[in-house]
Amino acid sequence: MNKKMKRWIFAATALLLIGGLLFVGVMTVAKWDFSKISTAKYETKEYEIEEAYHSISLSVGTANVILVPTDGEETRVVCYEEKKVTHAVSVENGTLTVAVQDARRWYDHISFFSFGTTSLTVYLPAGAYGALSVTGKTGDVTIPSDLSFTTVSVAASTGDVHLAASASGEVTLKASTGNLCVENVSVGALTLSVSTGRVTVNGVACKGDVDVTVSTGKTSLTDVRCKSLASGGNTGDLHLKNVVAAEGFSLVRSTGDITFDGCDAAELLVETDTGDVTGSLLSDKVFLVSTDTGKKEVPETVRGGKCKISTDTGDVRITIASQSE
Repeated sequence: MNKKMKRWIFAATALLLIGGLLFVGVMTVAKWDFSKISTAKYETKEYEIEEAYHSISLSVGTANVILVPTDGEETRVVCYEEKKVTHAVSVENGTLTVAVQDARRWYDHISFFSFGTTSLTVYLPAGAYGALSVTGKTGDVTIPSDLSFTTVSVAASTGDVHLAASASGEVTLKASTGNLCVENVSVGALTLSVSTGRVTVNGVACKGDVDVTVSTGKTSLTDVRCKSLASGGNTGDLHLKNVVAAEGFSLVRSTGDITFDGCDAAELLVETDTGDVTGSLLSDKVFLVSTDTGKKEVPETVRGGKCKISTDTGDVRITIASQSE
C-alpha cells in the first residue's frame, strides 16, 4: 500500500470519527430524542363535525388511525400531520370523509431525519353506523368496541389492524406487512389477508364464511363459530382452538403445522407440504389420510363426515375428544 492510499484511508477514518463524535454530541444535547432533529414539521388540526352522517370513509397516507367512542353526541376529528401532508375533512352524501392531501414536491421527500408519527383520531358517539372504510399506506388502525357497523373494510400496506367492533355484514381486513387481530365480535362474514404478519381471531361469531390467507406468518383462531372456514398459507403454523363450522374446514399450508384443539366441522379437508397435522376433534369422522414421510395415528371410525388429510412430510395424529376423555 503506497503512502497516498494510506493518507486517504487515514483522512476517511478521521472524518468518520469526527462525524460520530458530532452526532453523539448533538444527540446528548437533545437527550437522545430523535424527534428533535427531525426535518419534518408537524401540526395539530381539529375539526368539529356538525352535519349528519351515517357512514365513514378514511383515507390516509402514513398515519395511525384511531376511532374513539364517546358518551356525547359530538363528532370530532383530530389530525396530527405534517404541514405539507394534510387531511381534508368533510361530509359528503351522508359519509364522513377524510382524505389525505400531499402537497410535497419531489425535493420534500429528501429527508435525512424524520421520526414523527402522524395520527388521525376520530371521536364518535358510541353506537351503530353504516359502512366503515379505511385505507392507508403506513400506520396502525384501531377500531374499538362500543361501535358497530354494517360493513368494515380496511386496507393497509404496512401496519397492524385491531378490530373489536361488530358488523352485521362483511368485514374485510387486508395488510401487506402487519398483524391482524379480531376479537369478541359478531360479523356477517370475515375475510382476512396478510402477506407478512400474524393473524389472531378470538371470540368471533360469524353467520357466514371465515376466510384467512397468510403468505408468511402464524395464524391462531380461538372460540370461533362460523358457516365454513377456509385458510390458505405458504409459511406459518395454523392453530385452531374451539373452532366449529356448520359446514366445512378447508385448510392448506405449504410449510407449517396445523393443530386442532376441540374443533369440529361437518367435513374437513387438510393439506400440507411440510408440517404435522395433530390435535382433537369433537365428533367421529371417516378419515382419509395420506402422508409420504410420517406417522399416521387416527381413530378407526366408520361414521361421521369425511376428514381428508394429506401431507408430504409430516405426522398425522388426530383424536376424538369424547373418546380421549
